[in-house]
Amino acid sequence: MTSGTAALQERRYRILVTGYAISSYGTFLNVVALSLYVYAVTDRALAVGVFMAVRLAAGFVAGLASAAVLARWSPKGVMFWANVAQAAALLLLVLAPDGFRTGTLFAVSAVVGASGTLFMVTLRSSIPDMVGEGRHTWANSLMVSGRSMAMVAGFASSGVVVSLLGYTAAFLVDMATFLVCALTVLLLPMPMSPARGDEESDDEKGSQGGGQEGEGADGPGRRRVPAALVALGAVPVLGLMVALRGIDALGSSSHNAALPVYSTELDADNPAVFVSVFWCVWALGNVLVQQVLQRYTKRTGRSVGALGFGLGTIAMSGTFILAFAGLPWAATVLVALLAGAADGLTEVSYTSHLQTLPSPLRTHAFGFSATVENLGFGVGMIVVAAALDVFTPLSVVGVAHGAAIVLAMVYVARVLRGRGAQEAGEAQEAHEAQEAQEAVPASEAREGKQVEQGEQGKGESGAGPARGGHRDGAEVSGG
Repeated sequence: MTSGTAALQERRYRILVTGYAISSYGTFLNVVALSLYVYAVTDRALAVGVFMAVRLAAGFVAGLASAAVLARWSPKGVMFWANVAQAAALLLLVLAPDGFRTGTLFAVSAVVGASGTLFMVTLRSSIPDMVGEGRHTWANSLMVSGRSMAMVAGFASSGVVVSLLGYTAAFLVDMATFLVCALTVLLLPMPMSPARGDEESDDEKGSQGGGQEGEGADGPGRRRVPAALVALGAVPVLGLMVALRGIDALGSSSHNAALPVYSTELDADNPAVFVSVFWCVWALGNVLVQQVLQRYTKRTGRSVGALGFGLGTIAMSGTFILAFAGLPWAATVLVALLAGAADGLTEVSYTSHLQTLPSPLRTHAFGFSATVENLGFGVGMIVVAAALDVFTPLSVVGVAHGAAIVLAMVYVARVLRGRGAQEAGEAQEAHEAQEAQEAVPASEAREGKQVEQGEQGKGESGAGPARGGHRDGAEVSGG
């Protein structure tokens, strides 16, 4: 790839990330505005819970269907129409008559949940095609930075927008952000319609596990389920990695639900202060760690990979537990900063690791991961909401994130064991090669050396990333 092509790819991707950050602002503004609007329309707290449940359920289904959707539509088309669908749903809500608003709200919840999941699965699985080899960590870091800043802006401005401008204005702002993101998708140098011949062929091969063995085991009529299983088995410890991501989502539900309760206990007159400060500092830590990751990757050519995901999960869960321990303000601010940094590390390392899969399997892996994450967060919200009526926020968050720490420790041990086995195997291969070399007569060794030197210039280009072991997630390639 020429430098000019790489620069163009980077510029187009930066534009897309800008659009994604803008739409993320709309998403987080959406979360607050729609939840408040559901309560205002129905006057029932249960309706708010059902609204969130519908959104998560739609995301769960979309995660399952994402591989099939991307097998028939191009990534550019899916991302474009996912944003257009969310904008259209919000416009429908604005135009809906009073008698139909409750039903429209739940339809909007389903559309937003499904479209948002489809967009994220498509974006994450398409990043390697957008930025090229060796740029995954940079691209993921940039994406997470944009979303983190958008989250703070969305949550911080939601109260002001709704209070001063009203719900209709908030929904129109949300709609505009999704349309802006759709426009940035159109600038991508990718076709809107898939080239069905090659893409379907590749997907079928990935769905069958790469050949006749997969077809013989499961048959041509059951390709989607085997493809998900093949994706989990294609990279060592990937199944455990996705399971940890699901438990991590359950932990996330615990601190999201417990923060308002804990903040009210700290200051009943101003309960929003602690929540606002915590999330702002969390986002700052998230953005700062992305800058560190980008410089580390640029300087070393390596990524934090699978081991970084496990260690980051342990650090993140530990800091979230400490956030509810009643520490002084200065210590709590530091904890929030570290929690954001660890959260950013896990997001980038996890996404980068899955992106090392071949394209068809990558789509299945991200789709299955989205399903597991939605399931973990949805179940967590139900269980945590009930537990907070009986137990303290610290105990609830401690149990949820404690489970993530335990599984993360098992995962780290598995990764380290796999790395040790890989290094032992490489050492054994080197020893055998040395013994074979010593067994060759000196004259043959000299002749072979001359031939090798004569071919070195022609084969030099092959000593790239495949030999260097610097691809994202290569740390566990032997595990």
